Amino acid sequence: MDIVVFGSINMDVSVYGQRLPRPGETLHAERYVMALGGKGCNQAVAVHRLGGRVDLVGRLGDDVFGAMARRQMAELGLDDEYVAVDPEHATAIAMIGVADDGDNCISVVGGANLALAESDVDCRPEAFGRTGILMLQLEIPLAANAYAAARVRAAGGRVILDPAPVPPDHSTLSGLLAAADIVTPNEGETETLVGLRPQSPEAAAEAARRLQQLGPAVAVVTMGAAGVFFATPDEQGFVPPFQVAAVDSVAAGDCFNGGLAFALARGDGMESAVRFAAACGALATTRPGAAAAAPDLAEVARLLA
Repeated sequence: MDIVVFGSINMDVSVYGQRLPRPGETLHAERYVMALGGKGCNQAVAVHRLGGRVDLVGRLGDDVFGAMARRQMAELGLDDEYVAVDPEHATAIAMIGVADDGDNCISVVGGANLALAESDVDCRPEAFGRTGILMLQLEIPLAANAYAAARVRAAGGRVILDPAPVPPDHSTLSGLLAAADIVTPNEGETETLVGLRPQSPEAAAEAARRLQQLGPAVAVVTMGAAGVFFATPDEQGFVPPFQVAAVDSVAAGDCFNGGLAFALARGDGMESAVRFAAACGALATTRPGAAAAAPDLAEVARLLA
């Protein structure tokens, strides 16, 4: 089953230090790294590293960061056939602070990502027409996301929505949530969407029920080191966290979503797919970086064994 990721591509400037600065504070950091990122690109790389068939649809600016992004995509083996050059907008960048305990904060300048539109779907019918699973995030315009979701669902495909970052007025997500089959918020996004922070399996079960009332048939609530709770119309369950030595959580959510799409595309049931995805997310925290942190299938198999 083919997977299409419609979403953002960034160059990430990650700064590593003992802790994150407080507002108004300046700290000396230890090092910085410039690497490929963006939630859409990260998810596409995660699927590709697992061996899945994936197309990434997005935009890059005609600039040095765009050239750098394409070079790193090629190094990771990710096809850029459906990544357009946007001469009017700069390549998106993300400024990421990472603390020694793996905590992070991120500021994004959307650039070409925010120029994605319905036309990016219409001019690629061969990609969207064969999509079994469409992966969406919120670093591109909502209207473009909604259009792509409607196109894929009309053709019989499924839509996985990672609702990140949640907009300040989350009521604007109502149409997109209704067009999604699966929604995968973390604890903070869940709290914003349904008014309940899932800090236990019991709280996550109630949060998942509220998320389902917003439209998606399946809610998958990720709680970081506290595990994952999922609910479908027919079943629900809790997947305990994997014990790993975390150094950087930047790509954990994206690798979780990539793993979920890969597992569902190969025919796994929801519980098995969520456990597989949780292993992918856990492994991504054991190394620095965004796209490059994605594990391969052999690594995931070893953790699951």
